[in-house]
Amino acid sequence: MPYTLADVLPSVAASFGMDVAAPLGLVPHRDVVVLLIDGLGAELLARHRDVAPTLAEHVATTLTAGFPATTATSLTSLAVGAPCATHGVIGYSFAVPDTGGPRLLNALRWRLDTAVGDDALHTHPPETVQQRPSRVQDLAAHGVAVHYVIPGYQRDSGLTRAAFRAAGMVHPAATLNELRAGILVVAEHSGVESRFAYAYFADLDATGHLHGPGSPQWLDILRRVDACVAGLLTDLPGTCSLLITGDHGMILADNVIDLDVREHLHRDVRLIGGEARVRHIYLDHPAAFADVQDRWTGELSTHARVVGREQALDEHWFGPTPPDETITARIGDLIAVAQGGTVLVRPGDEPLESTLLGHHGAWTADEQLVPLIATAGAISERATTS
Repeated sequence: MPYTLADVLPSVAASFGMDVAAPLGLVPHRDVVVLLIDGLGAELLARHRDVAPTLAEHVATTLTAGFPATTATSLTSLAVGAPCATHGVIGYSFAVPDTGGPRLLNALRWRLDTAVGDDALHTHPPETVQQRPSRVQDLAAHGVAVHYVIPGYQRDSGLTRAAFRAAGMVHPAATLNELRAGILVVAEHSGVESRFAYAYFADLDATGHLHGPGSPQWLDILRRVDACVAGLLTDLPGTCSLLITGDHGMILADNVIDLDVREHLHRDVRLIGGEARVRHIYLDHPAAFADVQDRWTGELSTHARVVGREQALDEHWFGPTPPDETITARIGDLIAVAQGGTVLVRPGDEPLESTLLGHHGAWTADEQLVPLIATAGAISERATTS
């Protein structure tokens, strides 16, 4: 069975002596840093290994991000150590109950309706939307000191609260220099206490969205990330394991379908959530299911696969364990998954998102596969050859 992003932190916990399953077989070290490079896809890295030779050389294995391959879902899967059928952050945006009826929760920004809508921190507290304990909480309870090397805006964000759920020392880091400095502060200590750090870098993803994966701008960021990692591999003490991965890859859009101008697709539809590669379609009433599915399937033809919620759950799209009723209700009555380079945009509610060149979320290897890069000796040979 292939490794997944959700296998990383349980394996970290086991390396610290906790009694949990350890799919990746990490070799115990005093300290562990997990660095997530947003948008670092395994297929993209393999195609551009000449630009990032250090990253490519140290790939230990390949992970599956999980469906949908999007940041809010993947970061929560990483932190909780389980897929979204378990933790419930089932996409970029999804329906949640509200006083006037269901509304979309943008899980990346923690706002209602759109990415710039009403703040949802008080109406939908992150700890109630995602109720599972995180593996970071488990580490803290085990006596491991928790650190975060992240941009300052993420310190108290809704997604951070929902996914990681554990207090820790924050080392604000928005640039590669700040990232490197923060990681070294965590690792270079003379104490005997174990430390765990979660570190994050956003620019590769942001550049891929704006300019496209593989663009000159994207390659420049990848080159600088590689140089930063090369320096870390040289400077980190032998008491620290560094694991680097991504939350998803990315495709370049080459076929834009504007859902807003196709009025017949909105008949009997209450909400359309998700993002351009994976759309959750919520109906006004269950009796409309067959008609809406026929309309969406006919309109999108070979550009997207449109299935009902029950079929998606039967096929374990969101994870092998069936979700509870609350999480099930967040999944669209229908789900439209774009194929090839198609994107399903909604310029009215998503003006910025609809202009992007790079996208992710769906089933392609470019979106789903992420590398696991590790310092020498951090992962057992069994894990790297499986």
